[in-house]
Amino acid sequence: MQVLYRALADLTRRRIMDELALADGLSLFEIHSRLFAEHGTTSTRQAISQHLAVLEEAGLVWSERVGRTKVHHLDTAPLRSIIERWPLSE
Repeated sequence: MQVLYRALADLTRRRIMDELALADGLSLFEIHSRLFAEHGTTSTRQAISQHLAVLEEAGLVWSERVGRTKVHHLDTAPLRSIIERWPLSE
């Protein structure tokens, strides 16, 4: 659970998740381009790759190879544990 909270604590990682929610199956280059265009993020591709690794470790992102390109997908299932623990209404 701590890995999940650590992954969500960073604004850039949450923005990556937002971009993957809007367009599933993005490459590192596409994520980098979208973060710059939509949010003005100046992170390098290497930094974004490290953020993606943290998100994958938390189970929030998974990736697959499509040809020579690695594409990333959002998985919101781990967020259910937060919702179940602290429901919005009681």
